[in-house]
Amino acid sequence: MKFKSDKDDELSGGNPFLSLDKSTVLQETRSFNETPINSRKCVSKLTNLLYVLNQGEAVSTPEATDAFFSMTKLFQSTDPSIRRMLFLAIRELANLAQDVIIVTSSLTKDMTGPVEAFRGPAIRALCSIADSGMLQQIERYMKQAIVAKSPHVASAALVSTLKMYHMNPDVVKRWVNEAQEALNSDNVMIQFHALGLLYQIKKRDQLAVSKLVAKLSRSSLRSPYACCLLIRVAFNLIETSGEGTGSQFFEFIENCLRHRHEMVIYEAAHAMVNMNGITAKDLAPAVSVLQLFCSSPKPTLRFAAVRTLNKIAMNHPAAVTACNLDLENLISDSNRNIATLAITTLLKTGNESSVDRLMKQITSFMTEISDEFKAVVVDAIKALCHKFPRKHGILLNFLGSMLRDEGGYVYKKSIIDAIVGIVEENMDARETGLAHLCEFIEDCEHDVLATRILHLLGREGPRTAQPSKYIRFIYNRVLLENPAVTAAAVSTLAKFGATCEDLLPNIITLLKRCLMDSDDEVRDRSTFYLSILEQKDRALNSKYILNTMSVSIGGLEKALTEYVRDSCEQPFDMKSVPVSAQPLSEQSVQPKPTLQQVAASDHSGGSSGAGKADAVGITGAGRQEIYAEQLAAVPEFAALGPLFKSSDNVELTEAETEYVVQCVKHTFNDHIVLQFNCTNTLQDQLLDRVYVELDPSTDGFRVEKVLPCARLIYNQPGITYALVRLPEDPLMASSCSFSATLKFVVKDCDPNTFEPDSEDGFEDDYVLEDIEIGLSDHVMKCLKASFGAAWDSMENETEETFAIPSVNTVPEAVANILAFMGMQACERSDKVAEGKTNHTLFLSGVFRGGKEALVKVKFAQVEGVAINVVARSVDQIVSDVIVSAVSEV
Repeated sequence: MKFKSDKDDELSGGNPFLSLDKSTVLQETRSFNETPINSRKCVSKLTNLLYVLNQGEAVSTPEATDAFFSMTKLFQSTDPSIRRMLFLAIRELANLAQDVIIVTSSLTKDMTGPVEAFRGPAIRALCSIADSGMLQQIERYMKQAIVAKSPHVASAALVSTLKMYHMNPDVVKRWVNEAQEALNSDNVMIQFHALGLLYQIKKRDQLAVSKLVAKLSRSSLRSPYACCLLIRVAFNLIETSGEGTGSQFFEFIENCLRHRHEMVIYEAAHAMVNMNGITAKDLAPAVSVLQLFCSSPKPTLRFAAVRTLNKIAMNHPAAVTACNLDLENLISDSNRNIATLAITTLLKTGNESSVDRLMKQITSFMTEISDEFKAVVVDAIKALCHKFPRKHGILLNFLGSMLRDEGGYVYKKSIIDAIVGIVEENMDARETGLAHLCEFIEDCEHDVLATRILHLLGREGPRTAQPSKYIRFIYNRVLLENPAVTAAAVSTLAKFGATCEDLLPNIITLLKRCLMDSDDEVRDRSTFYLSILEQKDRALNSKYILNTMSVSIGGLEKALTEYVRDSCEQPFDMKSVPVSAQPLSEQSVQPKPTLQQVAASDHSGGSSGAGKADAVGITGAGRQEIYAEQLAAVPEFAALGPLFKSSDNVELTEAETEYVVQCVKHTFNDHIVLQFNCTNTLQDQLLDRVYVELDPSTDGFRVEKVLPCARLIYNQPGITYALVRLPEDPLMASSCSFSATLKFVVKDCDPNTFEPDSEDGFEDDYVLEDIEIGLSDHVMKCLKASFGAAWDSMENETEETFAIPSVNTVPEAVANILAFMGMQACERSDKVAEGKTNHTLFLSGVFRGGKEALVKVKFAQVEGVAINVVARSVDQIVSDVIVSAVSEV
């Protein structure tokens, strides 16, 4: 008796294909030519070949062709194992080898042969090598296969037909009768596949799809898969028509909640949950069945139910309240995914009185889940604190205890984000949150998190009742941390010194000690801040310590690069740098996306660049720089100077119209460039020489140049520009309305190739929505960390008092002013409690030309709302313009 060694056991448990080499496997395919055919050996070699192909090995066309033609010899064998592997190999090599069409006759023979086991795989293999021309040759066989008695053959034919529809839809459309007959089959998979094929054929005809759904909804489909597909089709029809619960198909979906199959019930509930505009009352039946699923013995149903209830809780938390008892039972579920979703759902739906009990339940639960799930719970706690601000103490204590537990960077960052968000939103939570963060940085292992906490301390700490208690935590970072954290701590100390006069002598003493630090960055910061603080000038403190530069890092880098590349004879002008809403210290350096990532290729072929595709939807870091680079590439705009601001997309048409036009307003020092992103949604029309004709309502605005888009092809975006000169009088330039008309030449074209039927066309136009230029287009948001210090440093002031009779509440008036002015709210002054009758709003921004401006707006509710506007700026004209513009609200 032979005993296996430990080594043999290890080898027997491994992957037998790991040692396969592509060259050897392809070489061994020559054994297929041997006579007689060795079935066992050939099956082994085919298995090896399929493994190599599915592992992503690069197989050249000659190699694939040689292997393919070697395999064709195996059609001589009738062995079922060989034939089954042969069909799989043909499908894998169909797109790699040449002249694969040579096996068509063999596959057709198997497809129509008497052996049922060969027919289905042969259909799949044949359809994988068929082209548009061959489809008509095998049409008769495919029709027969679709209505075959064998369910395997019929399903194979239906699925293959579904894939071939994109190849030649006109031929496949002729098979509707056979697909309709297959839909009446008793087999659940045939019914499902037949419905999928019918929908694919009819989906471009909404009326035909509506009739199909109406007919099938009145009958009872045997297949639960087909029922689920029918629910999805009905859901699409409801969303497309915009009828919502008033649609005739909503009743069908609601009836499916009483289906005998659980999969159909859940699909119906899921569809109802995702409908736009559905109310909590309409959701009640879906919530009821999901509540039953919460107590199901099947983990998949429990997970699906709690996940869907979690989604409902985001928009309709009251609708899920009835399920809270069932959700609490799921907290102890052995599946941690289910338990986590149950906890987060309860946090969204619970009332204020249940917060304490929930926190106790979560405490024991948190030790049993991974960091990934803990981060999900943290986000839910943050949302709960927003919902119940008076419970911030309990929630912050819970987050603080989580900070002291073990965890990775991502988990700790999520907690820091939550605490910072709560502190910034709730003034009462400030000291509690800062206390937890100060305790955390004593043992923080992550420099990024420590630096962020120090920055928050510098902004919020001086405003607390006892700012001095934070100095110890900050100075410990100077003594104990690495240079990056130490430098951030020095900046934080300087902010305390600039804000708290009673702490200034102590801060100066601490900064003097930092002058001897081994790191040059720390020494330089200490020297710089000392020189400012010792002058005891509030204007200097505001400019260089409390309110740092608000410029784009990417824009600053680009401007400095261009300055160094030139002669450098003139002093560098900071006004040439794009403004950022975040202070420089809060920005992170990230690689900005390229133009190729956000804009399509040039459709015009012209040199003006007016046909360059749009950067529609550009958001995040680098958005301003990308637009600036795009506009700089247009020769007509090269002399406009630096780009000051680009607006968000403004819709000038409805989304469903034949021509879709969006406008982006680019503001320069003396001009505004209107960028029109145009899309032609008519497949049989070609638009040439597309531009927008503008008519300004205010004297002084002048359209200097229009750059048309040479050609608009179906569904391919293009751009046309209009260059508008602003009036010389700043008071006139603050607002204007443009009537806009899209002008173009229409040509009929081939809907597939987009080639025009003739070079002759006719001129046409399309009226667009008016374009409004307002104060927000001339102002860039700019956050001031210390609004009071910045306010005291400016002198050019203008003040007026106005009444807003059309507005009845102070919160509504604040929202209107914020939207109109486009400035940054400071000191959390944009948050107004409902029912409040007076309020003061602090705004900061940079006016066109790089001129900083601050505004105080006082609101009082008296027969409408009265507002007192006080504007200060480095330029008196800017103050006048802002106040004058507010009078037009």
